[in-house]
Amino acid sequence: MNTILRKSILGIAGLAFTGGVFAGPVAAHAADTTTASVKPVSVSVQGDKLIPHGVQGNQSRIDLNDEQTKNVKAIIAATKKAGMDERAAVVSIATALQESKLENLGHLGDRNDHDSQGLFQQRPSSGWGTVEQITDPEYSTTAFLKGLKQVDGWQDMPLTKAAQTVQVSAYPDHYAQWEQQAADLVAQHWNK
Repeated sequence: MNTILRKSILGIAGLAFTGGVFAGPVAAHAADTTTASVKPVSVSVQGDKLIPHGVQGNQSRIDLNDEQTKNVKAIIAATKKAGMDERAAVVSIATALQESKLENLGHLGDRNDHDSQGLFQQRPSSGWGTVEQITDPEYSTTAFLKGLKQVDGWQDMPLTKAAQTVQVSAYPDHYAQWEQQAADLVAQHWNK
């Protein structure tokens, strides 16, 4: 989809959202002009800044409890402390939504993926830090953001590519499903 058309759609969607009406989805692929594969979601008013490429594929959404909301705020605080912008927070939150549903997971026994732990399912054996460090939301976010900063052009990549370059997941496309909820959470909590 060309940039002018995408911006027009995002602008219209933003107006619909501010009017209390939920707008339809924005297709992220130029070749795919249908929106049947994308669930209707609200579009952030700050769409160009938070979702510069539009969302990719079906979007998932979960209700957050107090702990998960606290972790969102910790990710945003760590992003600000690292001197990074709202888009970095969107990438971080979407990644944590995919990896842990924003729950600071300890060792899960037989259900554990190797020694992955924390919000980002980082592994001590892969050099992310100690168990104590990677289960600290500020530390784990800072470690993720340090990796993100090392990805040339991450700001211009689709979210799933930026997240995958840092995380090296067996399921690289799964990050995309959380982009809208992550953007909504950043829009809700960034200025608080």
